[in-house]
Amino acid sequence: MAVVGKEKEELKNKVAGLPEAAGVYIFKDKGGRVLYIGKAKSLKKRLQSYFSRYLCAKTQVLLEKVADIEYILSPSESQAQLLEASLIKENLPPYNISLRDDKSFPFIRITNEDSAVVYICRKKKVKIKDSATYFGPYTNAKLLRKALKTIRRAFTFRSCRVMPKRPCLYYRLKLCPAPCVGEISKKQYQEIIGRIKFFLESRYSELIDMLAKEMKRCAQERRFEAAARLRDQISALGVIQQTKAPMCTVDELEDLKNLAHLNKVPLRIEAFDISNISGKEATGAMVSFYKGLPDKSNYRRFRIKTFRGIDDYRMLKEVIQRRYSRALKENLSLPGLIIVDGGRSHLMVADKEMKKLRLDIPLLSIAKDKENMYIKNTPKPVRLNSDIPALNLIRRIRDEAHRFALAYHHLLRRKNILGR
Repeated sequence: MAVVGKEKEELKNKVAGLPEAAGVYIFKDKGGRVLYIGKAKSLKKRLQSYFSRYLCAKTQVLLEKVADIEYILSPSESQAQLLEASLIKENLPPYNISLRDDKSFPFIRITNEDSAVVYICRKKKVKIKDSATYFGPYTNAKLLRKALKTIRRAFTFRSCRVMPKRPCLYYRLKLCPAPCVGEISKKQYQEIIGRIKFFLESRYSELIDMLAKEMKRCAQERRFEAAARLRDQISALGVIQQTKAPMCTVDELEDLKNLAHLNKVPLRIEAFDISNISGKEATGAMVSFYKGLPDKSNYRRFRIKTFRGIDDYRMLKEVIQRRYSRALKENLSLPGLIIVDGGRSHLMVADKEMKKLRLDIPLLSIAKDKENMYIKNTPKPVRLNSDIPALNLIRRIRDEAHRFALAYHHLLRRKNILGR
């Protein structure tokens, strides 16, 4: 039985605009109370399934009460599972009873000792003296193991149940700080455990602030290797934190509209980046953001075909021409804003190609070296060093375009080296 009614039709339309990305979805009633929290590898596909197939009686009763749906993006499905469990513990939704109560699901257990052990267990210990900290339960053990590997790469921790007399393989792989032989002080190791707990509680902002202060202190004390490790942790957490908001705030999009002198809020933004090393395996990439969030189903890759050599302008020209000539030919929807990597000259190249196609779409470009942003029909550049909503959004889009282009470039180089 499909969900029907005017309110449910509005929810169905809202779901149609969601990104095909991993994350957590939250069902709320008319009073804003959380009814159910779930995770998904693809939010759009998972939520569309509620409106397109036969539902069991329990799910039908749930959907009759749902008045709003919120979502939180995650870098991966395993990370979504950690966030799901954290939110369930915080909100205690009535339709998540089985996950809250069933002890057969796996947990993460952190022992209460100077050299705390972090590992996955199936049941909480019922002993009164058990002072360990538990996180979970989690619905998928395989995803949980992936998530714990991510945490281990970022922070490192001890996992051996019996304290060894010499460092193990994990120490040599830089996945354990070896508290067993005093390679790290008790205080320093407890700080790591504290960070892991913050991570599992999804307290990313607090954790980033904590790490930033520690990194600054390490730099002042000229402990540059420690500062670099903290920098890498902050970078990894920054990606997660940026996807934590249920939606790009209205402030960001509205502020971008005013900053770029647009007639309306740009719901869809497409950004381009070119990647090559000495002219080899030159590629172009386009990322698409909808309502301020990545829409990965609409990402596109371009292998440069018209020439060989080093010429960013010709590469950009080719990519812009191919993308939008095809969009016109296939009558695809066009973005409200286009962002290109580079300075004013790159902006002019893109603008010239758009004029050839008789398209009038707002344009801006970003120069990485000086962090300058150039806007079409605006004489002076805007600096990206201001912490205002629009610039935060532009930075996220710029960084994602660069990541996507570089990933494709590396893929082609590997194929070329391996001959396949």
